[in-house]
Amino acid sequence: MDVYFSMYKYLIILIFVFIGCATNTLNNTKVQEVQQTAINQVVEAACGQCQFGMKDHAGCDLAVRIDGKPYFVDGTNIHEHGDEHADDGFCVVIRNANVKGTILDGRFKSESFTLIK
Repeated sequence: MDVYFSMYKYLIILIFVFIGCATNTLNNTKVQEVQQTAINQVVEAACGQCQFGMKDHAGCDLAVRIDGKPYFVDGTNIHEHGDEHADDGFCVVIRNANVKGTILDGRFKSESFTLIK
């Protein structure tokens, strides 16, 4: 009798562990979905390294600042919007841009990016 009780006890423990792992996997999926944020607004745009002080990697890369937080941009780059070192270039001044896209994995994924003159 004691042998069967011990087997059932371990079986019940395994079932609870399985349920816990399955629940944890579902919760992680929900967290990843929440981290994607849709954006359609006017934002500040500039060189992430020169103007926003981003140190993720060397060189000059286009970034936008949304709600006070800078994000590097995917979908367009700093060279597509003129000379970045000109008087009105992204390495020299912060400009405004009308953007549409999503923030995903700490980067802004641009669907449209239009500078405001």
